[in-house]
Amino acid sequence: MKRSAQGYIVVMLRLLDADLLCTRIFDVADTINLEGCRALISNGGAGIRRLSLRREGSEFIQLSDPPLLVDLGTRTLTVQEAGREVRVSAALFNHGAISISVRVPVPKGTTIDELIPVADELYDSKLLDALALEEVTKLRKLLAPHCEGPHLWEQTEGYSIILVRELEGRPTAQQVLAAPGLARLLLGEKGTLSEAEEREVLARPFSYTPYDLAIFEWNATFLYEPSGSEDIVDLLEIANAQLLELRYYDHVLDGELKRMYEVVGQRSASLLFSPYKRLARELMKTLFELSEFLERVENSLKIVGDVYLARVYEGAMKELRIRHWSEQVTRKHRLLQQTYGLLKGETDTGRALTLEAMVVLLILFEILMALFRVGGH
Repeated sequence: MKRSAQGYIVVMLRLLDADLLCTRIFDVADTINLEGCRALISNGGAGIRRLSLRREGSEFIQLSDPPLLVDLGTRTLTVQEAGREVRVSAALFNHGAISISVRVPVPKGTTIDELIPVADELYDSKLLDALALEEVTKLRKLLAPHCEGPHLWEQTEGYSIILVRELEGRPTAQQVLAAPGLARLLLGEKGTLSEAEEREVLARPFSYTPYDLAIFEWNATFLYEPSGSEDIVDLLEIANAQLLELRYYDHVLDGELKRMYEVVGQRSASLLFSPYKRLARELMKTLFELSEFLERVENSLKIVGDVYLARVYEGAMKELRIRHWSEQVTRKHRLLQQTYGLLKGETDTGRALTLEAMVVLLILFEILMALFRVGGH
């Protein structure tokens, strides 16, 4: 035991009650009818409930359509060349995402240094990826009647949480923060980190009491929660599901913009008829769908007070760069709206030219008829 540069007593962290939660999130549909899914899954006998936050202050966080949580039972996963029994669960989101969480128990007495290679393996485990894909494939088949616009995007969002309920000696948050190896655990780095990198990783801790701690990184979170509350775990799952949806629709917008440019470049203008009428109609439908999606994702969670959970959620959103993705999707959506405006203008111009041409033809016809009648006399 020694003191850190900040004067805090440095202790070796030994985990007495902890889990490693590894999540893989998939985009599987445009919309999922959660109540329909609930009835269908309940008939199969699985444990199922709507997410509800229970921690003090959680009433200031509003979930418009809380995710559906499903207990999928135990599975066997190979970790460090040994089979381990893990608990698997799923979270279904109305905006079309399904999250598969694998809970890997940490043996009692494990130190941070001993946990680092395990975390490093699980962060990018292909076996865990395969297990999650197998579970989501079964759910997609079961829930197909209640999924609108079903698909399976090839990209996923992965995130891990080191959830610690008890540490040997009951250290304070500051002592935990000063413990060696914490930054390496978050990064899954078995080698030595520079002091600057360690400071950067541990620079934004959150604590509500002297004995709890949350530290976020882009791919993992260390959560010391002696109360046993998993509200922060649930909020992180919601945030990562939002991130996946924003990434997915950024991909959709890229494809739609590319298609617009290609179609516009291939079509030639016509004096009487606009070639963009059908294209503008398709684009208008796409804009409506995207607007509905953005509203559904952004309204999935609302914060109406400055409470600890709200600050934690905002900190997680910043670390995951969700604002950046939201702004990027909004910018591309606005660009698509401008494209629609140009196409509609082109269509309106074509329609106006057609009407003018018809008027001119009618006038010419009347003149010719008049001349014919005069010539007949």
